[in-house]
Amino acid sequence: MATSARRGKPAKLTSAEKKAARVAKRAKRRETFSNVRQAFTLTRQQDSRFLPVIIATVVLAIAVVYAVVFLITDSVYIPIPLALIFGLAAGMFVFSRRAQKSMFSQAEGQAGAAGWMLQQQLRGDWRLTQAVAGTTQLDAVHRLVGRPGVVLVGEGAPHRVRGLLAQEKKRTARVVGETPIYDITVGTGEGDIRLSRLNRYLVKLPSNLSKDQVATLEKRLAALGGSRAAALPKGPMPQGAKMRNVQRTVRRRS
Repeated sequence: MATSARRGKPAKLTSAEKKAARVAKRAKRRETFSNVRQAFTLTRQQDSRFLPVIIATVVLAIAVVYAVVFLITDSVYIPIPLALIFGLAAGMFVFSRRAQKSMFSQAEGQAGAAGWMLQQQLRGDWRLTQAVAGTTQLDAVHRLVGRPGVVLVGEGAPHRVRGLLAQEKKRTARVVGETPIYDITVGTGEGDIRLSRLNRYLVKLPSNLSKDQVATLEKRLAALGGSRAAALPKGPMPQGAKMRNVQRTVRRRS
């Protein structure tokens, strides 16, 4: 019995493994801090009201929580830590929301923005295949497979993307049969889905398939071919980038 109990316990880490784990943990913390600092800097540059709004939120949250707790406890000191905690939490919430808003406003309208958003910010159980169709002008159609069915997401010039979506929808329909197919365009024009609202749109779609049906559907769609994402930008193209140079690179990779 003692032997079996010892076997059930996880093996102890060696000193070298513990040291490696500590180093990895410190590296992860540094990376997180660096990302937060970069997001703070970029948001402050893009949003002139960023700092005033955060400061006002923190001060207001501290004042409100302090007053409420003071009225309940009739103590001068007890409300202080609670007020500071709530003030910090409120400040972080506002920072997160405004940083996300600034990020989307910078990315919106840039080539590759929708593909980047789907890869980095997508919520829910989706199978993503980037750039199942595209042009050398950096227009692209991305395919999502999930509980609602198949969602084709187009980005680029509207007059070219509409044709790409129609072609890809026909190809997909031959494989998926009666499975629902949704086609949308990400952009700022009439009938388009804004980049910042794409996640919200996807979350609201009805669940039409079971998990097993989704897995089967994904295998069937593999017959249509994989992604052409290697020929497209890996994220939103910087506003200063020369379109002609990027298109030349895309032609070489295609």
